Amino acid sequence: MEHSFWHQRWEENRIGFHESKVNPLLVSHVGELSLAKGRRIFLPLCGKTLDISWLLSKGYRVVGAELSQLAIEQLFTELGAQPEISKVGELEQWSANNIDIFVGDIFRLSKKILGPVDAVYDRAALVALPEEMRNRYAAHLMEITGKSQQLVICYYYDQRLMEGPPFSVSDEEVQRHYADHYDLRLLASAHATGKLAEQCAAKENVWLLKRK
Repeated sequence: MEHSFWHQRWEENRIGFHESKVNPLLVSHVGELSLAKGRRIFLPLCGKTLDISWLLSKGYRVVGAELSQLAIEQLFTELGAQPEISKVGELEQWSANNIDIFVGDIFRLSKKILGPVDAVYDRAALVALPEEMRNRYAAHLMEITGKSQQLVICYYYDQRLMEGPPFSVSDEEVQRHYADHYDLRLLASAHATGKLAEQCAAKENVWLLKRK
């Protein structure tokens, strides 16, 4: 998927994937990560999700990666925070109190640049990528996070009914990406709601991945 696709979506404000409230599945299941306050949570392809503000309010440190600078400008505006911006390799690092966002191609983000993370919250990354990119993404994510534990939200539906994103990711695919390195547990599965449900019947699945 070309970078221009996502840049255009943000420039035209076609961001139906952006939720207007904190994800209730995060609220319900973040406790499964058993993270103390002050721990650092990585949100790949984070956009300007309200989940970031909620995690900060709970005392966590947040680190994200996002292609669109426009999304991150809006994020910091909505947080009411003035970022310090620095160049790190091929990326820009936008930082404020307890938050670091790396702006640019996530595949240019290294383990050294990212720094240590205690957990990954993947609500919008795996499902945002077409099938041919998901293998590369899953491997890269494990490499840069040191196979940190993950809370992963996926959608499953008949891909013939909708082009995506969000794309359909089956239970079998999650197993294929991660079962060699993690113990996987399906925490919840329910009918999807919102804009996706308006287009087709879909399941929303929440996975907990604990490193073996």
